[in-house]
Amino acid sequence: MEVAIVKYNAGNIFSVVHALNRLGINPIITDDAEKLSKADKILFPGQGHALTTMTYIREHQLDKIICDLKQPVLGICVGQQLMCRHSEEGDVDCLGIFDVDVKKFDPTRHTDKVPHMGWNSLTHMKGDLYKGMHDDSFVYFVHSYYVPVCNWTVAESEYIQPFSASLQKDNFYATQFHPEKSGFVGEQILKNFLDL
Repeated sequence: MEVAIVKYNAGNIFSVVHALNRLGINPIITDDAEKLSKADKILFPGQGHALTTMTYIREHQLDKIICDLKQPVLGICVGQQLMCRHSEEGDVDCLGIFDVDVKKFDPTRHTDKVPHMGWNSLTHMKGDLYKGMHDDSFVYFVHSYYVPVCNWTVAESEYIQPFSASLQKDNFYATQFHPEKSGFVGEQILKNFLDL
C-alpha cells in the first residue's frame, strides 16, 4: 500500500511518520500532484498557524490537489481545521471541504486554559474510522481553535463546550486530536484508516 503525507508548511509531521512505521508503513512525504493522486491513502497532518499554512498551500497549488483527491484522506489537528470553510486563526478562508467555520476557544472560567492540551475522552463516535471503539476512549489534544459540532461530526469531545473531535464527508476524514500520540486508541484509528 502506498501512503503519502502532504508536504506543506506545518510542523510535527514526523511523529505521524513514526506511528505509520510502527504499523509497517513507510510513507512518502510529498507535495507532488502526481504522487499524491497515485497514493492509496493520504494523510494531511501537522501543527501550525492557519493563515501561514493556507498561504503556503495556495502558493504551491495544493488547495486544488487536496480538494480533488478521490482516495481516503485523513486530516490531523490543523489538517482538520484547514479542511473547513474559514478559520478565526488569521481570519483566513480554508479548503471548504467541510462547510463549517473554525472558532477560537473562549475561556469562561479561570481554570480554562487555552490551548487545550492533554487527554480527553471521545463520545458519539460513528463511522469506519471508529470501528471497534467505545465511547470514553481517551485521545491526546493540543489546540486553541475548534470545529463546532456540525453535520459532519463523527466523534465529539468537550472542553469549555462540546466540539468536533472528528469529521467525515465522503472520502475525507479528519481528527482534531493526534492519533499518533494517542497510544493504543490512536493506533487503532490509524489502522482503521489504512483499512478503509
